[in-house]
Amino acid sequence: MSPGLGPDGGPAIRVVGLTRSYGALRAVDDIDLTVERGQCVALLGPNGAGETTTTEILEGYRSRDSGDVRVLGIDPSAADRRWRTRVGIVLQQVGDLSELTVRESLRHFAGYYPNPRPVDEVLDQVGLTSKAESRGRTLSGGQRRRLDVGLGIIGRPELLFLDEPTTGFDPEARRDFWALIESLKAEGATILLTTHYLEEAEALADMVGVINRGRLVAFDAPAELGGRGRGQVRVSWTEAGEQRSESTNAPTALVAQLSQRFGGEVPHLSVTRPSLEDTYLSLVDDGDRAVRS
Repeated sequence: MSPGLGPDGGPAIRVVGLTRSYGALRAVDDIDLTVERGQCVALLGPNGAGETTTTEILEGYRSRDSGDVRVLGIDPSAADRRWRTRVGIVLQQVGDLSELTVRESLRHFAGYYPNPRPVDEVLDQVGLTSKAESRGRTLSGGQRRRLDVGLGIIGRPELLFLDEPTTGFDPEARRDFWALIESLKAEGATILLTTHYLEEAEALADMVGVINRGRLVAFDAPAELGGRGRGQVRVSWTEAGEQRSESTNAPTALVAQLSQRFGGEVPHLSVTRPSLEDTYLSLVDDGDRAVRS
């Protein structure tokens, strides 16, 4: 075992040189990744980029070709039952629980863990108290996804994997889920999240990684990803009946100049930095151009 990576110390996840190929396709290409304990890390990428394969290797569901992987200090490919009780997983698709009620499903899964959360507590946390006695087959897609999340957290996991957890959620349910994740973080849980909702990554993640064509092309805090915090700022205003804008590295100075020119308030002034979506699309596009060249 690598130094400093015992079961009770070191990062929650440490990956060095991870690779996985399917024939000629390099699905995961020499990824290094560290997730500190208590962090929420979001992995972003276009479909087929490699984030799901990477996550499944970390969960112990898929083998790797090479690289060193430690999750809670253990190689997941050789993990035992005790390790699995410390990990919660919400997959994109979960096996059929159609004939069990929501309460029965949660009670059944709770039996796998040494110190599970009370079933009623989980029902409340995922917003399914009113559906506790409903069978799985009667749930809507969003309600079934809430149940999946409940099954993932009932064991009080130290580390929670969430694969597209809010698919099918309406905006209110998504906000409720975000509040749940914040409460889990406050309890000290580490969370690895894959999502296609960029606002979700920005709202929840301490760190964001962008995977494209099997490579980790960026890893940073959301506000700094891809140099976002240092990028040019767009200042927009209305002048002589026309909308005008200028990109600058010194927005404060430009706004001061405009204010002086207008003698006070600047009409329809807005100051915006590149959004996370802008940065993400730029990173993915840069990676695609590099491959084509």
